Amino acid sequence: MQQKECIAMLLAGGQGSRLKALTKRIAKPAVSFGGKYRIIDFALSNCINSDINTVGILTQYKPYLLNSYIGNGEGWDLDGLNGQVSLLPPYFTEEGGSWYDGTADAIFKNIDFIDSVNPKYVLILSGDHLYKMDYNDMLQYHKKVGADLTVSVINVSIEEASRFGIMSVDEELHITKFTEKPKKPESTLASMGIYIFTWSVLRKALIEDSTDKKSEHDFGKNIIPNLLKEEKRLYAYEFKGYWKDIGTIDSYYEANMDLLRDDPHIDIFDRNMRVYSNSNISPPHFVGSTGKVEKSLLCNGCVIDGKVTNSILSTNVVVDKGAEVIDSILLPNVHVMAGAKVVKAIVGEGSVISAKAKLGSTAKNAEIALIGDNEIYK
Repeated sequence: MQQKECIAMLLAGGQGSRLKALTKRIAKPAVSFGGKYRIIDFALSNCINSDINTVGILTQYKPYLLNSYIGNGEGWDLDGLNGQVSLLPPYFTEEGGSWYDGTADAIFKNIDFIDSVNPKYVLILSGDHLYKMDYNDMLQYHKKVGADLTVSVINVSIEEASRFGIMSVDEELHITKFTEKPKKPESTLASMGIYIFTWSVLRKALIEDSTDKKSEHDFGKNIIPNLLKEEKRLYAYEFKGYWKDIGTIDSYYEANMDLLRDDPHIDIFDRNMRVYSNSNISPPHFVGSTGKVEKSLLCNGCVIDGKVTNSILSTNVVVDKGAEVIDSILLPNVHVMAGAKVVKAIVGEGSVISAKAKLGSTAKNAEIALIGDNEIYK
């Protein structure tokens, strides 16, 4: 393969325990989102929309569904002669081995993969964030300022700042200080977990970090602070668009339901910056003579004989006659049986809501009802 100017390394091994039942059997980036997508689709689509067509995907936690979903990358046009998608799980050698021990360790253990392409720059991404971004704009900025590392940042409220890695910068956006989740933030510029490194600089930093027994082998806690100590050229790149870390059930629900707004933060119908997926081939959705749908997203394979209002139905969902779905998110292959009512709920893949069952509440401050994958709710 010819040398690439920039490749992407996508960290997709997270457990996402705060998503509770949704990640009991699958990794967080593989969780269904917006009907026909999975969360990882957004980072992968950003890559192909940014002309970055060599992507290494680092998997770890319960990777089977994610691996089979990504396949050879055909769904994102990453299977051509000039590009590739490579699944990179932890591995063992004659010298031993272990699971990935931190974000930096995951990249370090795949130095051979990166060296095989020998890029000038490496883009580090997370597979569980929701946003649309042209990484090429960030790369051009990185080259323009002559950075060793560029960190994409957003402005957050001072109340939220302690949840992020926080940057202090000068007038030229040169990073002067980086603090991981500070108790008393000095700035509101938060790291998005999107980094562009000059590969020669990152390679050296990873090797040095790998021998430090006190290191947690993490970009925010170790690599970036060490580069600052070495007075490397670190710059912040301000991102003005929408970005969300889907870390909790509430944020997952809110981000999905946002797609039903008249002015959604992310336009999945935008043809200029499409979101691609490896969706299953299913027949068109069908609304029967007794079916009624209002302000909802329906994916292929859905069969609706009941009533659906302000909801998102993933592929192959069935809503029987007399059933009602309101303000809810139904993941692939869910069956809502006759007379059942689902309100303000998230129903996991392959689950069944039994006939006449009632899930969720219409109360104003009711919590989001949650059913995991392959369950039967009676």
